Amino acid sequence: MVEKCKHGSQNEKSYVVEAPRYSCALAGVYQLTIGLNKSVPILHSGPGCGMVQVHGTGLASGFNSTGDYGSTNTPCSSLVEDHVIFGGEQKLRDLVDTTLQMFNAELFIVISGCVPSLIGDDVNAVVEEFKDKATILHVDAPGFVANSFQSYEMFFDVIIDKLLMPAKKKRNLVNIFGIAPFQHIFWKGELHSIKNLLKSIDIEANVIFNQNNPIESLNNIPKAAYNIVLSPWIGRETVKKLEKKFNTPFITFQGPPVGSIQTSKFLREVSEKLNIPSKKVEKFIEEEEGRVYRLMEFAADNIIVYNPASYFALIADSNTAVSISKFITDELSYLPEIIIITDEPPEEYREDIIKSLQSDEVGYEVEVIFENDSYKIRKNLEGRSFATLFGSSIESKVAEDLMVLYYPITYPAYNRLILGANYLGYDGGISFLEGARSINLGPL
Repeated sequence: MVEKCKHGSQNEKSYVVEAPRYSCALAGVYQLTIGLNKSVPILHSGPGCGMVQVHGTGLASGFNSTGDYGSTNTPCSSLVEDHVIFGGEQKLRDLVDTTLQMFNAELFIVISGCVPSLIGDDVNAVVEEFKDKATILHVDAPGFVANSFQSYEMFFDVIIDKLLMPAKKKRNLVNIFGIAPFQHIFWKGELHSIKNLLKSIDIEANVIFNQNNPIESLNNIPKAAYNIVLSPWIGRETVKKLEKKFNTPFITFQGPPVGSIQTSKFLREVSEKLNIPSKKVEKFIEEEEGRVYRLMEFAADNIIVYNPASYFALIADSNTAVSISKFITDELSYLPEIIIITDEPPEEYREDIIKSLQSDEVGYEVEVIFENDSYKIRKNLEGRSFATLFGSSIESKVAEDLMVLYYPITYPAYNRLILGANYLGYDGGISFLEGARSINLGPL
């Protein structure tokens, strides 16, 4: 893959990256559209931009399918050389007209790729022709302007500017931002779990994605009393824009809470902002911590006898890296030798990410590298003493060569079927412990 980016300097440059852990801007907006449910992406691009999503979006995200409107069902204008010369507006007009007749959906999002952006197709004008027939929006997402993580903000910019209207605030309603469908491979389970977790302390969570009524979920965004970001950087510009337009305050976390320590801290901070009675919250926390730590006692022999207090390496996007590495260190007493962040967070967020990766419970400083080139990642792993490697399916062969234990936790994950699995919350920590500590058992 050839990328063009500013890479921390004033001068743009192109460089080759081996197997990066994300795709382009168009792919990111496609993932978000599919993630809404009952929403149709209409690709104004070359045919390959749609076909690659079968592997790059679905199969790479826990060997998933992409639903009724994804995969080979996705409408695409399939631009070729003639359209580069003469324009593709009529092709798009015909495609949108046909799509509205064929698909029974709540929302249609036209996604422009590289070609129409370069040749100057007036996509907004074409989309405007169909406003009275369906809820239809346009996101200009040429692949060269952002990666599939960064396009999260591009998607919500259009939603905020073109769809959302002021609404009366609803007490105890919060929106959840920062978990990107498909790029975060546990997104479905994480959103379901955060909704149930907050419900336990009388907070209603609008998780937006993977809901039965996407337009209703989107229209509820301005009604929220608070916006919650579960990421070191994804969604932060979105909540700033929502604060400016709808006067909705926000609270940020460095990732989805995993295990008792992170989850209890999360609940206390959120409940304080929303004025939930502390007595109710503390009662719930006490019950859950007691239950979960009792379960963890049954894993004592596994933790103590097999690779006790050993080192691990972790390669993941920043959301996953922060939450899971701190759970492993703070609650399982394993030490990170190296953590490699793969989602290319903006420079202004990196110092905070490094700080967040340091343990709150153990006086130990971890080496942190920001890198998305798989060749360079492998080189950074060689010659080290870690016993377990947490990463993507790309790292499965690396772990075999280095003769270390391996467990997949991040995109791409071609070697694991993920439906509702996730590590968020009290039970999420238990689920991670069960999975990650089962890889060293047997053969009997």
